[in-house]
Amino acid sequence: MAKVIVTVAPTGGMASKAQNHNLPTQPDEIAESVHRSWKEGAAIAALHARRPDDEATCNAGIYKQINGLIRERCDIVINNSTGGGSSGDMLVPRPDGLFESSFEERLKGCDAGAEMATFDGMTFADVHGGREICVITTPSRCEALAKRMQERGIKPEWEVFGPQHILQDVTRLIEKGYDKPPYYINMVLGADKGFQGAMPYSHDILAAMIRMLPPHSIFCVSAIGPAQLPATTQAILLGGHVRVGLEDNNYYAKGQLATNEQLVARTVRIIKELNHEVASPGEARDILGLPAVKA
Repeated sequence: MAKVIVTVAPTGGMASKAQNHNLPTQPDEIAESVHRSWKEGAAIAALHARRPDDEATCNAGIYKQINGLIRERCDIVINNSTGGGSSGDMLVPRPDGLFESSFEERLKGCDAGAEMATFDGMTFADVHGGREICVITTPSRCEALAKRMQERGIKPEWEVFGPQHILQDVTRLIEKGYDKPPYYINMVLGADKGFQGAMPYSHDILAAMIRMLPPHSIFCVSAIGPAQLPATTQAILLGGHVRVGLEDNNYYAKGQLATNEQLVARTVRIIKELNHEVASPGEARDILGLPAVKA
């Protein structure tokens, strides 16, 4: 039976409490939600930080507080985002009326002692809250972010939204030695309504992207909104790992707001019904080649 890693993404950089009152945004809330999700079977926590006003940030001090509170509670693998979000410290106004995502702020996600960090090595437009936000990760910026992770001893979670992201900078940086196998590649599908250049979810798109992965890769699948359940189920059937949580999906069912632990618990049930086993945090570290956490 295969071991399946379940990642919980409790907060994200876009959702708000106005959309779902269950969304954790402050360090104590995030740590408690992650702890409950760990009890249900989550092995990795993919974390975004928020300021006290709930706006997005990659402030290393806030990340350290979140990470520390989580580590006091459980041994889940800690994965800090370098994507940031669509508000707050992440936004730099441009003279042309657009906004730019602050690359300097994104780099701070590597500075809080996480085991892993999300690596968004692409350039695209994020349309959110009436703003058009340019997320600019040129080849040289990709290199700078990869070097920062390497210097900090952080394993990248290579986050991709379409085939081109796999075939261009992710493959290039892997071939240059910025990661050691196995390479953990998270495919985010269904974000096409908000991110220019992202792909919708379909069985054929996911299967095609899996075929494009570099050798020695293992994959995780995330999907937005109603695509989350079918996409993650397909990922399990195809031998992959899964991410669920309120970063990607506010609803458990039509009209029913979710909690992070509900989404994790459902995913764990599906994994077991398909005759697979759920990986513990320790087993996830073994699969990913991460060192054990110190007791």
